[in-house]
Amino acid sequence: MKKSNSHKIKLGLFIIISSLFLIIALYFIGNRQNLFSKNFKISAVFNNVNGLILGNNVRYSGINVGTVKNIHMINDTTICVDMHIDYKFLKHLKKNAVAGISSDGLVGSMVINIAPEKEFAPPLNPGDTIKSYSKISTNDMLETLNTTNDNISLLTSDLLKITTSIKTGDGTLSMLINDPEMATNLKTTVKNLKTASSSASNSLNEFNKIIKSINYNESMAAVLLSDSVTALQMKSIITNLDKSSTGMDASVSTINELLKSLKTSEGSLNYIIKDTLLVKNIDETVKNIKDGSLKLNENLEALKHNFLFRGYFKKIERQKAKEAKKE
Repeated sequence: MKKSNSHKIKLGLFIIISSLFLIIALYFIGNRQNLFSKNFKISAVFNNVNGLILGNNVRYSGINVGTVKNIHMINDTTICVDMHIDYKFLKHLKKNAVAGISSDGLVGSMVINIAPEKEFAPPLNPGDTIKSYSKISTNDMLETLNTTNDNISLLTSDLLKITTSIKTGDGTLSMLINDPEMATNLKTTVKNLKTASSSASNSLNEFNKIIKSINYNESMAAVLLSDSVTALQMKSIITNLDKSSTGMDASVSTINELLKSLKTSEGSLNYIIKDTLLVKNIDETVKNIKDGSLKLNENLEALKHNFLFRGYFKKIERQKAKEAKKE
C-alpha cells in the first residue's frame, strides 16, 4: 500500500514538472512567435521567396519584429507573403519601407528584412502592402559564376594564341617587342612628338598672351579684328600695294633694259659714260666757261665805273627804280 502511494506521488510530481516545462516551452515559443502579444498584419509581394517558410522571422533594421504567417501565390510570377508584426513597432514603420528576403547567415533559415527609407512618408497602417525587392539567389550566382568561368577560359585561350603569334610572328607588335632598334626609334619619335607638343603649347600660350594684350578700344589690331569696313579697306590697300609693286617691277625692268642698251649702244651718252678723256675735257670746258663768266662780270663792273659808260648805267638804274615805285 505504501509502495503504491509512493509511485502515485512520484507520478504526480513527474506530471507536474513535465507540465511546467511544457508551459514554459510553449511560453518561450509563443513569445518568440509573437503568439501572446498584440500584433497587426502587413503584406509584401515577391517574384521569388527563395525557400521562405511559415514561422520565419521578420526583421526591421536588424530587430526581430514579427513572423511570417502566410504565403500564397497570386499567379505564376507573383507570391504574396503575409507578416504579423508586433504592435509596438507600428509607430516606427512608414509606407515607403522596403522588404527583402535574405538568409540568416551563410546556411541559416530565410528571413524577411524590412529597411526604412530616408525620405519622409506617412505611418504604415495595418493591412498595408509594402514595396519589396528580390535579391539574387545562390543558384543564380552560381550560374553567373559558371558563365564567367567559361568566358575566362575562352579569354585565356585567346590570349595564349595572341601571345604565341606575337612571339613567333613578323607583325609590328612582334617587331616592337623583339627589335630593340625599332623600340629605340619609337622612343625617339615619342620624345620628338612630346617636344613638338610642348613647343606648340608654348606657341599657343604666347599667342594667347598676344591676343589678351590687345587693347580693343584703341589698338589698330583690335580695329582690324573687329571692324569689317576697316578690314575691307586694308584689303584694298594691300591689293593696291600689290599692283604698285607689279608696276614698280615693270619700271625697274624697263630701266634695266635702258641701262643695258646704253652699255651696248654707240651713242653720245654711252660715249660720254665710257670715255674718261672726254669727261675731263668737258670738266675743263665748264671750268673755263665759269672763269670766263667771272672775268666778264669783272669787265662789266669796270665799265660801270668808266666815265664813258657811267651815264648809261645810271639811266638803267633810274628806270628800274621807277618801275619798282610803280609796283
